[in-house]
Amino acid sequence: MSQNTETPRPDAELRRFDRMIGSWKVSGGAEGTVTYRWQEGGFFLIQDIELEQYGQRITGFEVIGREKPFGADEPGDDIRSRFYDSQGNTFDYVYELAGETLTIWGGEKGSPAYYRGEFSADGSTVTGAWVYPGGGGYESVMTRLPR
Repeated sequence: MSQNTETPRPDAELRRFDRMIGSWKVSGGAEGTVTYRWQEGGFFLIQDIELEQYGQRITGFEVIGREKPFGADEPGDDIRSRFYDSQGNTFDYVYELAGETLTIWGGEKGSPAYYRGEFSADGSTVTGAWVYPGGGGYESVMTRLPR
């Protein structure tokens, strides 16, 4: 009987999110900073959030990666997240990074609530907008802070 002792490794699609690592200044409809870092092992990206939106302070963290529920042999296809804030809210998202375009779907992929932004050529900014059903939303720019 052989035992698989190979260490699991994150897949290439998930590793494309390396470009998010670091701290970013957020401006537009929400103002403040967000910081992305890999959880040990590299399977989950953690986002720490300190923003102000509509006069309200928003702090929290988000865990981003592929779900692999109890008993599953393989992780799911989508890169999902759950955001936890200091007010007791939890929000689920699906992340997609295609070329220079970052899309964050509210709830499920294809949702009418989403963020879509474009990385600048040098990767120092992401410019886009949140879109909400019924015509709501706001523009947002993330600018990488010096390390």
